Amino acid sequence: MSASIQTRELVINWHITEACNYGCVFCHSIWGKPKGARDVVKDMQASRNLIREVYEFFRPGNTENPLYRQMKWQSVRLNFAGGEPLLYARQMPELVRFAHETGFNTSLITNGSRLTGALLDELAPYMSWLGVSLDSVNPEINQRIGRTDRRGVQLDVAGLARNIQAARTANPALKLKVNTVVNAANASEDFSALIRALSPEKWKILRMLPVVNSNLEIDDRMFAEFVMRHRAFRKISRVEDNSEMLESYIMIDPLGRFYQNGQDTRESGYQYSLPILDVGALSAFDGMRFSVDRYAARYSEVA
Repeated sequence: MSASIQTRELVINWHITEACNYGCVFCHSIWGKPKGARDVVKDMQASRNLIREVYEFFRPGNTENPLYRQMKWQSVRLNFAGGEPLLYARQMPELVRFAHETGFNTSLITNGSRLTGALLDELAPYMSWLGVSLDSVNPEINQRIGRTDRRGVQLDVAGLARNIQAARTANPALKLKVNTVVNAANASEDFSALIRALSPEKWKILRMLPVVNSNLEIDDRMFAEFVMRHRAFRKISRVEDNSEMLESYIMIDPLGRFYQNGQDTRESGYQYSLPILDVGALSAFDGMRFSVDRYAARYSEVA
């Protein structure tokens, strides 16, 4: 491994909740929770403390961070994820603003169902990226994979597009990313019209990752055919197969623990650290598996 890996930005993914108003059958946002444990996001002061602690540990130039010996980064971004983070719509504007003021670039990944124009007005000035998970444009397929709420209501894509356009007009620096999990239900779909309509800066095409279950798992041929069908978008697409996703994300679970996936996750579960607020980020991160090379393949240039 090169000792001179450079990246513009180090991304930390805080999955603030396991709860979601959708029920995607291939969801991997399922964590082991000790009985009686409380999500950090339910305590605003604890959330602020976690944000400060994580920023201090991952701030650019922190020589005490063990990653500093292997890579260098110019900025650090906190990505709020879930579950569905906008189930905490009341807290999210304050959390995003506080993270921004602390020093993070900020982003949010959402299924879009709770992303109103009014909420975007509050969030957009403090975010560099907005991510939306879109796994089908077919109502029947959305129903099959669970992208619907308990009343059977599905995402209003046209309304979402209007809200996003208004937010990008208000904050021209805001970039849009679409995440699509390719699975057995949607592998034959054509997303071309949707991607053209939304005009994202990035389209992340992920192969369904069977770390928690194998529901709707696909083979190499099906995934390759989906990617080839959308080759017209290769300039904005980032394709991630299963091997590229293992041990290549820096992730925090709802309880404020670093966690990691790996080849053994389906058999033994995620690897968890001690709670960051109990032991500090340095001690919590110690021993966590993380592949700098795999991360660099997604975000970095090697000097």
